[in-house]
Amino acid sequence: MIKLNIEKTFGFISKESVDAYAAEVKAAQETLEQGTGKGNDFLGWLHLPSSITPEHLADLKATAQVLRDNCEVVIVAGIGGSYLGARAVIEALSNSFTWLQDKKTAPVMIYAGHNISEDYLFELTEYLKDKKFGVINISKSGTTTETALAFRLLKKQCEDQRGKETARKVIVAITDPKKGAARITADKEGYKSFIIPDNVGGRFSVLTPVGLLPIAVAGFDIEKLVAGAADMEKACGAHVPFTENPAAIYAATRNDLYKNGKKIEILVNFSPKLHYVSEWWKQLYGESEGKDNKGIFPAAVDFSTDLHSMGQWIQEGERTIFETVISVEKVEHKLEVPTDEANLDGLNFLAGKRVDEVNKMAELGTQLAHVDGGVPNIRIVLPELTEYNIGGLMYFFEKACGISGYLLGVNPFNQPGVEAYKKNMFALLNKPGYEEESKAIQARL
Repeated sequence: MIKLNIEKTFGFISKESVDAYAAEVKAAQETLEQGTGKGNDFLGWLHLPSSITPEHLADLKATAQVLRDNCEVVIVAGIGGSYLGARAVIEALSNSFTWLQDKKTAPVMIYAGHNISEDYLFELTEYLKDKKFGVINISKSGTTTETALAFRLLKKQCEDQRGKETARKVIVAITDPKKGAARITADKEGYKSFIIPDNVGGRFSVLTPVGLLPIAVAGFDIEKLVAGAADMEKACGAHVPFTENPAAIYAATRNDLYKNGKKIEILVNFSPKLHYVSEWWKQLYGESEGKDNKGIFPAAVDFSTDLHSMGQWIQEGERTIFETVISVEKVEHKLEVPTDEANLDGLNFLAGKRVDEVNKMAELGTQLAHVDGGVPNIRIVLPELTEYNIGGLMYFFEKACGISGYLLGVNPFNQPGVEAYKKNMFALLNKPGYEEESKAIQARL
């Protein structure tokens, strides 16, 4: 179970000012539980971990096994919440160099449908020419431009290379239960399909088939992932007192910091495996809170790497920031610093120490320096990088996000601004049905 420490925010805000949010947080929790707030038709994530059945997990694992048995490579086609959650978990748990290993225990996982880069798609299709590959197509509508375009290319290539029969077996659709282009295609072609629940938005969907199927294909234990999330669901429940509820305390702390001029939250890790957890978190909070001209800007850095690029700004730039550090208590492997007779690098004082000890001191030294430099620090401790702990971390962030959005006074579950660029893009591409918009936008060019 994760541990939350907010002591390094005191001096910028106080324990008393955080505790003063208890009544507001309770009201936000009740609003979530009773479904009486804005966006209440998208609360399916709230008790999702505890409602996932063994039968559902068995179905996902069986489908994953079909892909594992028949594919060297599996492409996850999706954008935003349709790929970030899966990628976050897979990369957090994988060997950093798994894609370079000759002997693989699972298909190589590749992501597509999250950009419109011609070079990326060309290079992907070239790479796949001699590969036995499959596709997990993740789209509620089936018409999201980035994903639909990638899937059109991949479907054709898979059928051409592997034949329609095999393609039918190694293409899986995760989509709407009844409507949309992806649903029609899945039914017509006979693809195995899973449902994206109507009441779960993309950024909250990691514990639906959207995240669980790719994670299972990659060889990770989705039962443990769900168990971690389910235990965190209990730990963050509406019945848990404010002072014992990590999601409540995190939501209150970041809102108090925001009220006191800290407009940017930087999520920090000291393990490169957590890079995509940060990317998932950025979407979760940015898309949930950034509206009505409000919201903390979510940024992220990978330390100690980014200390040598962003560290100067964080230490001495505008004091509008705070940091939330994810610290991993126990690493998987052991590696000691060797002795060097010449000692030209001056590192013999570290000889015999574990590399992780050096990393932990870098973390502590950075925290103290940044606090001294005027940057409040929140610390989240993960016992180790396992399915159980990552599942808990993700639910913790989801629950805190729901509470925080209501504290902020916005609808945390819609994303009206995301559509603005789409309308312009369709108008510029002269999509049928956008004739008036095309005329209007051409006049602005």
